[in-house]
Formats: sequence, structure tokens, C-alpha cells
Amino acid sequence: MISIDRSVQTADLGDVRVANRAVVLRHVQRHAPCSRADVAARTGLNKATVSSLVSELIEHGLLRETGLTENRVGRPATMLVLDGARYVGLGLQIGADELVVVAADLSGERLLTWRRAFAAAPAGPEETVRALAALTRRAVTRVTGAGRTVLGLTLGVPGLVDADGAVPLAPALGWRGVPLAAELRRALRDPGFPIGVDTDANLAVSAELRHGPYAGTADLIHLTGGLAVGAGLVSGGRLLRGGRGFAGEIGHLPVLTDGPRTPDAPACRCGRRGCLASLAGVDAVVRRLLPDAAPDAPVTDYLPEIDRIQALARAGDESVRTGLTEIGRHLGRAVSVLVDLLDPEVVVVGGHLATLGPWLLPAARTELAAGTLAPPAGVRLEASTLGSAASALGGATAALATVEAGQLPAV
Repeated sequence: MISIDRSVQTADLGDVRVANRAVVLRHVQRHAPCSRADVAARTGLNKATVSSLVSELIEHGLLRETGLTENRVGRPATMLVLDGARYVGLGLQIGADELVVVAADLSGERLLTWRRAFAAAPAGPEETVRALAALTRRAVTRVTGAGRTVLGLTLGVPGLVDADGAVPLAPALGWRGVPLAAELRRALRDPGFPIGVDTDANLAVSAELRHGPYAGTADLIHLTGGLAVGAGLVSGGRLLRGGRGFAGEIGHLPVLTDGPRTPDAPACRCGRRGCLASLAGVDAVVRRLLPDAAPDAPVTDYLPEIDRIQALARAGDESVRTGLTEIGRHLGRAVSVLVDLLDPEVVVVGGHLATLGPWLLPAARTELAAGTLAPPAGVRLEASTLGSAASALGGATAALATVEAGQLPAV
């Protein structure tokens, strides 16, 4: 007689229900307003299953009914839309000269975007964690005071991040071996919601996939701008992390023709020469185009310097425009490597690379067309429209991922 493991059977049925719940949520998110019958017809789930799942999702505040529609054959139907307003995800981002926090709900609405001027590189990890914790506490107080529940927090870092949320190496920050998730959790005194850490590039490309003009693109790359230049890579609709989670470190690709040992190439924070970050990172751009910008001290506020570069470029300053063209060529050379490897539909650049895009991207596109084996018409190179908080927005989205995957909020 064959025995049946009832616990396995129950777990399997539970997994199926979670998956079906995610299907219903995703359909309503994309096609609202829609009826239960619409959901059943378009997803292939039977009507009884859809009715049960929808009732459950309404009970947990993830869907809501908006009334009846008469614009159909037969009986009027009650229409459904995504709700989730009571639930919030928080995203944090360590930038070149600031910390950013974004709170967003399931519909993608940004409930707050706060910035704090802060230079993490000279401050060090301990002081940075304290500043991140203080910013988080303020955001939690604001959203919970409005009757919302925080489901999770995800922090974006310009460096390598392992599966435990530790940072083995972040050359742009001068960090090595920082257990960042654990330290932030300790600083927040175990806040009652999950805390995750990911690369800023992975979170930025996640934000592009969900909120940008190329949302849903199956093959997409986002290059971050900042002290580091990282690549968030999506291929076939899936985020590429690599075997250890370290994929996308394009900032340390040597882009000068003579390679990283060229004596005259700019030194990178990783210890090598000629890396993309040493040529197109925000610090490199400012020092290349504005030689008078803090020549003997680190720059701790890049916004006014980028504004100056923009103003000079608009005014036709020959030196600045020539420099931007040269930086654009370096950028295009690096992008051509990614295009040959991954064959994306779109590559978007963020941060200062997007801000300076009108002058960087024409040269980058020319270099891309010359440097890739693929037909140049097959890929678009564009500036991101999500602004400098893209990674934080992606972090807020990531913090809601378990709910979007069909898990009911544990609140």
C-alpha cells in the first residue's frame, strides 16, 4: 500500500493557491478595472477559484470593488481594482552625496521621497548605518501615522552584495566586509519587518521594469550614475545576479584601449587604472570638467557641480563639451560590451549620466554603433526618466515583492 505524505500534499496545495493569488493580483494590476469573470476568462482559472481568491484579497485590503458596470452583455458585473493602500514598502539608497528614502504602495504611488545630504565614503559604515536608521525611523513614523503598515525595507548599495545582505567590497565607499543588513537591523532594533540589501543597480533596473517607460521589457539594462557605475541586468525577463550575486560590476571594466595597466590612465578606487568608473563616475566627471572643484579635498556635494557643467554645456563651453563627448565615448565603449554579451532591447543610464545625457549620449551611441557586432538599430540607449531616486524606488518595490508573489501580508 502506498502511503501519502499529507504535509507535502498540503504544502503543494498551498503553493498552488499562492501562485494563483499572484496571477489574480497581476491581472488586476495590469487590466483594472475588471470583473471576476474577466479574470477567470483571461487567466484560465475557474470561476469558483477566482471568486475565493478575490474574496481573500479584498479581505486583506489588496483589492477593492468599485461598483457595477452596465457596458457588457448580460448581468452587470462588479469591477475590481488594485488597492493595497494600507501597505507600504520602504526603499533606501546610498548615493554619492546623499541618502534617499522612498515609501511606495502596491500601485507604485510614491508616498514620500526624502533626501538627506550625507557623504558615506568619508563617514564610514558605522556612521552611515546610524544615519540610515535615523532616516528610516522618520519615514516609518510618517507612514504608520497615516494608518499604513510597512511590509519591508530594501537598501541599495554601490558595491558587491552577498546573499546575507553583507557588502564584501564597495570600492566607491571604501568599504570591505560590512555586514550591512545585520547592522541596520540592529540599529533599528529589529523593527518587525524584513530588511534586505541589494546593489543599487539591481534595484534601479527593477524600478525601470515596474515604473519606467520601458516597463515590461524582457531584455533591459540600467547603468547607474554616481561614484560607481553599476549595471542592473535583465535578460529574458529575469534579473541576472550571477553565481554569487556579484553580476553587473561594469564600473570596473577597463575601457581605455591600452587596458588597466596604462600608466597615464586615471586611477580607480578599486586600485586599477582605466576603469569605466574612473572615467565616467560622478567624481571623475566633475574633476575632469571642473578642475577648480575642490582640487585638494573630496567633493561632498555634487549637485551644484553637475548644475555648473550643465550650464557650461548649454552655453557652448568648448572644453566642457569636448570633455563630455570624450566621456560619452568611454560610456559607449562599455555599453557595446554589454550589448554584445546580452543583446538587450534597451539600455538606460541614470543619475548624472542621465542628467548630462544630452551631451553624453550622442557620442555614446556613435561608439556603440561602431563597437558592437549586432546591428546598431537593434538596441536603444536612452536616459532614465526615474530621476536620482530610482534605486530607492526599486527598493520600495522589492520590499512589496512577497505580497505581489501571492503571499498574504503577515499583519
